[in-house]
Formats: sequence, structure tokens, C-alpha cells
Amino acid sequence: MLQDAKAEEIMTSVKEQEAIRKLMVFLQEWDSAHKVARSRILDNFIKSNDGKTEPELELEFSQGASLFLARLTAWLRMTYMYSTCLDKLLKSIGIFLSAASGRRYLIEFLEIGGVLILLEILGLNHLKEEDKRESVKLLQLVADAGRKYKELICESYGVRSLAEFLATSNSAEAQEDVQVLLDSLGRGNPKYQNQVYKGLIAVLPCASPRAQQLALQTLRVMQDVVGEAPSVLVEPVLAVLCSVRLEVQYEAIQLLKALMAHEVRPALLKGLVALLTPPRKKAFTFCDETAKDPATLCLRDPVLVYIQQAAAAKAIGVLAKESAEVAEELIQLKVVHGLMVAVGNLDHMASQRHASISLEYFVHTFPFVEECIKKALGHTLFQRFMDSPETWYTKMDPVQAEELASNVVDIPRDMARMKSPDKPWTELNKQETEGSSTCLPSVLPPLPLCLLLPRGQVVWGHLDPGCTQGPWQHIAAPEPVASFALLPSKTDFGGLLNMCIMWHASSTQQGLKIKRQNLFRVIFITLLSTLIPGHEEREAAVFTALRHA
Repeated sequence: MLQDAKAEEIMTSVKEQEAIRKLMVFLQEWDSAHKVARSRILDNFIKSNDGKTEPELELEFSQGASLFLARLTAWLRMTYMYSTCLDKLLKSIGIFLSAASGRRYLIEFLEIGGVLILLEILGLNHLKEEDKRESVKLLQLVADAGRKYKELICESYGVRSLAEFLATSNSAEAQEDVQVLLDSLGRGNPKYQNQVYKGLIAVLPCASPRAQQLALQTLRVMQDVVGEAPSVLVEPVLAVLCSVRLEVQYEAIQLLKALMAHEVRPALLKGLVALLTPPRKKAFTFCDETAKDPATLCLRDPVLVYIQQAAAAKAIGVLAKESAEVAEELIQLKVVHGLMVAVGNLDHMASQRHASISLEYFVHTFPFVEECIKKALGHTLFQRFMDSPETWYTKMDPVQAEELASNVVDIPRDMARMKSPDKPWTELNKQETEGSSTCLPSVLPPLPLCLLLPRGQVVWGHLDPGCTQGPWQHIAAPEPVASFALLPSKTDFGGLLNMCIMWHASSTQQGLKIKRQNLFRVIFITLLSTLIPGHEEREAAVFTALRHA
């Protein structure tokens, strides 16, 4: 037994010595090899060791794997600027860094300044995109090791290097790898997450649509992590709306939706509305490339301004439909005027289409907008708009377009502050003395009014004869609670009172509890009062009749 054990020990020793000898031969071969021979050695190493764990690599190199890694990193430091088998060299180092349980390999690589070398590779213009992509993959392996390694990359000016590479790279695959890495650096890295966020903002003005798209995606994902968005984000986000790529515009609009819950919302909405009215009569100019080759169309600012106008009109429609509060803020910013200007832009059909669709939403949602638009367009043109908002502008002549482009529609701010349709009549009864009571004569108590509009819409309001904007101050626009036809122009006052009683019965059936004494303080009229001759006098008579009733 003792002899067998001793013999086995000798055999093991012999095997170990043979393995060590093979390792020494391999290392000597590497040390004496030139470029071509080393390239062949790297090919064999990648082929036979890809995906191995740390114990497996140590077994392969007789517990001397770190010796070969040291040689790889030393050669990388000496040759990375000259692209000497750089892609194979980086892949070989990646086998060590990605090995399970191979944290010590990562530490050894970092100790020789591996992160700085990888980042410097990204900034060398003469290197191939494949080499830079491999460098990004190694940086990803470093970042995946944990928070302190992410901080190491950021402390080494990694965010700036990665952002520059994302903006200038011609490889879509490499750009996607950079996006994943930046997203990783922005998560679980509170010390530098704002730096990553600002680095992505810096990418937005670049000339690469793919880089813009990826940066916008990552900014939207990071928004919840970062919290409040900085004000420097406003201008770059609005600027990318001039991109001719629809995928870039889509991502920009998605980011705008995410930013509506933050303090930058007023600035973004103001900027969007301003984009609807670009400078007029600006001559078209072309890039130098167009002058050299007429077949290559490269339009400058004017066309891009119109593309930006169309995208802004589209974004406004999306944002308004997402939130009634946002829609009201847009109206205060005179978005209706801007949308009409865009509809009148005969030089860019996309602007007309998106502006018309967005304008349709405001018209259907806010009755006072409908009134203003109808007055501005006239009956015929307004009817065309209502019948087919997506195509009516195609039948517009230059005179009509000029009228739209130079319109002066101005909705009073008090009307624009009208709240969302979420207050029932019972709440309005409780608040009937608020807001308009100071404008009313002392002999007449505040009158909450119900205005019947086309298509069965109902608007709640207060009579406010003392205000300069007119007697009607709208404060809510709920869903219709009863369906009545529009009042004929010669409706008698008795018929009007009968309709009030019918409305009271209808509202009772629908569960709306209204005080009996408030019944005769409800008046049905149409917003198109200006079309009815002598309507103001009839209103006064109606009020008198109701008070006596």
C-alpha cells in the first residue's frame, strides 16, 4: 500500500512537471513569436478556451493562467495604438475577464490600467470599428462586476469617451453595445448617474440618427432613476424633432411624455408651441454637397424647420390627449394660433396634416376653441375641417392658406384655464358663489349656467356680465348629461322654461340631485349666440322672466 501511494505521488509529480514544462514552452513560444505567430496563437487560444471558468483555465495553464494574461495585457499596452491583432487580443483578454469565479483576473487587468487603455482605444480614429466594439464589451464586463467598478469607469472619464463614441460610430452594433453600457453605468451608480444622464443629453445634437434614437431611449428609461430633469435638456430634445427619421421623432415624443411630470414641462410646452410658427418667407438654401451633385439632396434650415414644425404639431396632439391639464396649458400658450399657422403651411403637407389632427382634438374637447376656429375659418371651410380633418387641407387654396397662416386667434386666458370635465353639478352648486360673484350686479345672484352645444355637448359656466371678455366665463366641460336639440332662433321663453323642467327630470333619472330652487337658474343657450340677432336683449328678458318665476 505504501509503495502504491508513493508510486502515485511520483506519477502526479511527473504529470505536474510535464504540465509546467508545456506551459514554459508555450510562454517561450509566445515571447519569441512575431506578429503572425502570435496571431495564430491567439486564434488557437480563443477557439479552445472560449467560455471556460477560472478553474478550467488554471487547469489548462497548470495554475499559471495569470502568466499568460500578464503577457496579453503587456502586449496590449505596447501595441493598442497600432492595431496589431487588436481584436483578437481583446477577445483573448475577454475570456479571462468573463470567466466564472475569475475576479482575480479582473483585478490583475485593472492594476495595469486596463480601463484607461480601453477608453483610449475608443478615441483613436484610425482604429477599426470592430476593435472599438471589443473594447466596449470588455468595459461592459468591468461594469458588470459591481458598483465600485462602474465608479472606476466614470472616474476615468468613461462617460465622455462612451458618449463621443456613440455619437461618431458608424457601426449600429457598436452603438447598441455602448447604449447597453451607458444604461448599466446609470443604474446602481448613484454617485455618477447624473453624469451619465448629462452625457446622453450631449449626444442628442450629433449627426447620427441611430445615436440620437438610442440616447433618447436611454434618457427615458433613466428618467425615473434620476428624478428631476435638468433645464439643459429642453433645447436638445426640441432640436431633435427636426430629424427626418421617424424613429427619432417617436423616441423624442416618448421622452416628452415622460417629462410632463417634471418641472421642465412649462419650458417644453412653450418651446413646442413656438416651433409651430417658424420665421416666414425664408429662402431655401442647400448644402455644399447638393451644389456639387444635384442628385444628392441636402436641405438646410428651412426644410428642417418645417419638419420640426410638423413633429411639434404631432407631439402637441399626443401630449394633449394624454392630459387635460397639459391641454389647458397649451391653450394658454396660444397653441390654437400656432396650429392654424401650421395648417396654412402649403410648403409642407406633413405640417398641415399633423396640425389639423391635433387641432381637431382641441375643437372637440374645448367648445370655446370650436367657436374661435369657426369664426376664423368661416362656415364652409370649418365644415370641411369637421367632415375630414385629415384631408381637408388638400383642397385649400393659397388665399385660404394665407388667412390661416396670418390668423390672430387669441383665446382669453380665463377660458383656457377651464378645468377638466370631472365636476358634477352637485359640486358646482356648492361653488356657485365663487369666482364670478364679484363681477355680477348686487341685485342678481350668481347664476350657474348650462350651455347646450352642437352634438349634444354641455358646458357648465357662470354668468359674468362684468368681465371684458364677454358674459360667459366657462369653468368646466363635463360629458353630456342630457340630449336636446339646439334651440331654434325664435324659441319663446315659455318653451325655454319647459326645457329646463325636462332637463331637471332627465337629470333626476340619471341620479343627479339638484336643489329645486336652483332649477330656474339653469339656462340653455348656444355658444353661437353671435349668429342670433338681438340675442343679448333676449338674454336680459329671459333672466327677468326666470327671476319672477
